[in-house]
Amino acid sequence: MGIEEVYRAESRRVLATLIRLLGDFDLAEEALQDAFAAAVERWPVEGVPASPRSWLISAGRFRAIDRLRKRRREVASPPDPLSLGERGNDMSEIEDYDVIDDRLRLIFTCCHPALNPDAQVAMTLREICGLTTEQVAAAFLTTAPTLAQRIVRAKIKIRDAKIPYEIPERGDLPERLASVLHVVYLVFNQGYFTRADLATEAIRLGRLLVELLPEAEATGLLALMVLHDARRATRTNAGGELIPLEEQDRSQWNREQIREGVALVERALTSRGFGPYTLQAAIAALHAEAPSSQATDWPQIVGLYDVLLRANPSPVIELNRAAAIAMRDGPEHGLTLIDAILARGELEEYRLAHAARADLLRRLGRKPEARSAYERALTLAVEEPERRLLERRLRELSATI
Repeated sequence: MGIEEVYRAESRRVLATLIRLLGDFDLAEEALQDAFAAAVERWPVEGVPASPRSWLISAGRFRAIDRLRKRRREVASPPDPLSLGERGNDMSEIEDYDVIDDRLRLIFTCCHPALNPDAQVAMTLREICGLTTEQVAAAFLTTAPTLAQRIVRAKIKIRDAKIPYEIPERGDLPERLASVLHVVYLVFNQGYFTRADLATEAIRLGRLLVELLPEAEATGLLALMVLHDARRATRTNAGGELIPLEEQDRSQWNREQIREGVALVERALTSRGFGPYTLQAAIAALHAEAPSSQATDWPQIVGLYDVLLRANPSPVIELNRAAAIAMRDGPEHGLTLIDAILARGELEEYRLAHAARADLLRRLGRKPEARSAYERALTLAVEEPERRLLERRLRELSATI
């Protein structure tokens, strides 16, 4: 295995352990760079060690200790025997320590609810996924210096608020895990249309969570992401326009991913403690297994939305349930429900509510009203694939009015 392969496979594991040993994100990142620099210099001569990860952790830790000693000499401060960098030089604790726990510690720290949600996502992409600051900035549609400052503030918050670098106790786990899963799903949705690399990273994170902490909802989220990702090739056309689910070429869906996703759903549903992600994944599985939109088991999907709405009341879930009822009972029934949601003043600024309403009006032949609803959705849409679909719907209506 070459150094580049080791970096891809081990760098995040090594960083997680160095953060635990050194107690400082920045010092650990410097130590990681020093360790790989040493590997580049020594491995071609000495050969790749039997345990590259332990070698890198050892090298990084001792380089960090050297940095700390040098800084003390420069400021003429007395040595601190309790320094995090000098808790003994016996590397056996690294050999014996379960590095899996370190990766979980890092995930829960980066996704701590005390951090701003944007900072949670940025820290996750930077520290856990290993994306560069420039790559993370591109995902946020911001500049690298701005993103770097966001990450710096998050690290200061972790230090000053003394956010513990630890796996939550069992009693705190459900709430803390929910925060982690939310961040992972945000990363996935960030890449849903235009950043396939982010969607891939989210799925990789989901797999890591299921491997390290096989809770029902972690499995459910992984299933949900895998099932959505199975339709990636058919989500947009060559012109970059969004293709609605009912118009997608199902023969192009990734059947291997669908089989995996369905199996994950079944595993999550038979586990204790499943919740909204698992229910959404069960709905996605019914869509994925149906040969066509018309042949979809809409009654079961409506039933799952009923359960989901009780578990997690939300106007967005109400909207999705209304769309499913429109498919089961007819567009006029779904339209009544959507109008009721909008009449309450909810989802008025949500483009998908107006797009769904426009589609039902179009199916009912109420073209002027459909046009108005599509125009409202277009003013709210940001993603280019959605905008192009809405523009096409408007052109089609104009041609028939």
